[in-house]
Amino acid sequence: MNAPTAPQHLLPTIAIRAMPAALVDALQARFGKQFSTAMAVREHHGRDESSFSVPPPAAVVFAESTADVADAVKLASDYAVPVIPFGVGSSLEGHLLAVQGGISLDVSRMNAILSVNADDLTVTVQPGVTRKQLNEAIKDTGLFFPIDPGADASIGGMCATRASGTNAVRYGTMRENVLALEVVTASGEVIYTGTRAKKSSAGYDLTRLMVGSEGTLGVITAATVKVYPLPEAISAAICSFPSIEAAVRSTIQVIQLGVPIARVELIDANTVRMVNTYAKLGLREEPLLLMEFHGSPTGVKEQAELVQEIATDHGGQAFEWASTPEERTRLWTARHNAYFAAVQSRPGCKVISTDTCVPISRLADCLLDSVTEADASGIPYFLVGHVGDGNFHFGYLIDPDNTEEREKAEQLNHALVSRALALEGTCTGEHGVGLHKMDFLLAETGAGAVAMMRAIKQALDPQNILNPGKIFRL
Repeated sequence: MNAPTAPQHLLPTIAIRAMPAALVDALQARFGKQFSTAMAVREHHGRDESSFSVPPPAAVVFAESTADVADAVKLASDYAVPVIPFGVGSSLEGHLLAVQGGISLDVSRMNAILSVNADDLTVTVQPGVTRKQLNEAIKDTGLFFPIDPGADASIGGMCATRASGTNAVRYGTMRENVLALEVVTASGEVIYTGTRAKKSSAGYDLTRLMVGSEGTLGVITAATVKVYPLPEAISAAICSFPSIEAAVRSTIQVIQLGVPIARVELIDANTVRMVNTYAKLGLREEPLLLMEFHGSPTGVKEQAELVQEIATDHGGQAFEWASTPEERTRLWTARHNAYFAAVQSRPGCKVISTDTCVPISRLADCLLDSVTEADASGIPYFLVGHVGDGNFHFGYLIDPDNTEEREKAEQLNHALVSRALALEGTCTGEHGVGLHKMDFLLAETGAGAVAMMRAIKQALDPQNILNPGKIFRL
């Protein structure tokens, strides 16, 4: 795998497709108040959490049903105008930006929980349901949905980007937890992939194809996902370390010994300082591991004691345990506030956010070299990691008007991802490709694999209207 030889720059050439007046009239007639060309509405749907600046979409449709989605896509197909699915706008790599103009298709009003099948440990939801909404709705059944990317993302968006997060080390990612989908194709046809059965050998796995396709192959209008029994006992802990290496080496040993830890998150000392200021906490300003254990009371106690012993061997100290929901929430505040704390630490900044994932045995090598480079650059940054599965995130805090800072941050990103690829990792563990990592996808998978992806895209979306300009260049 050969990484690009220079920082990728940044946006493809923007070629906005015209929005015919006849299409505007047709959308207005079909959707009425669910259709808007107001600049404020368009601008809201023309940005995400990335640092890109792109003209907003020409119009926004607020879908309230699968029929709405199908009709909107059919009309767009008639005029070969792009359609960009929009959930809550929390993506990080420019996924929902209208780089070729067109219609932002907002599915946030499609937020019904369609069925809860507690006996089978499955639920079916519309795409606008958020993960917190889902967990609130099913908590009385004794079940929970474990995928936690940090933001209160929509289930449809999480499917589209193949999200994961803090619980992935135990429960997996969206790839492992989506059983079936309802999808509107580029022609406006409604198709169904998968069933509620645990497994199937029936034909191509279209569910896996759609999960992670970032809205380029279809618009997800319903998803059936796995849920899990709430653990009998949950215990959380934080532990400070003298160095990032000590924290990472502890994590590697925990995973290699097969301890069934549910979460293990790294926050570097720099980020701990930001969080302390933002949330008025008193955490030791040293590299920090946040851990959580799920299981029976006896099992949780045994896991926690073993992990504490391992951490102590690596210099870990200031253990703090929590077993009540309120105490656990307090301990996890640091992790969930990291992004907001970092942004507030440099008012007016933009975040160039990146993530990689490497085999757990190579995590220390990748992470430590990347920290050294970031420290030497002078660019403020924050670092958090789902280190239990080899995934970590840097956020470089730049002045959006400072070209030199942006260039330097992109160089750091380039070096980081190149290092991960050289260590047999991936250019993105969970953010997705979007706009930012198209060149790295080619470096990771090779020209043949990307050509196969293009062939699939062109077969399923011959007019290239579904979120065009993302993942790879046509």
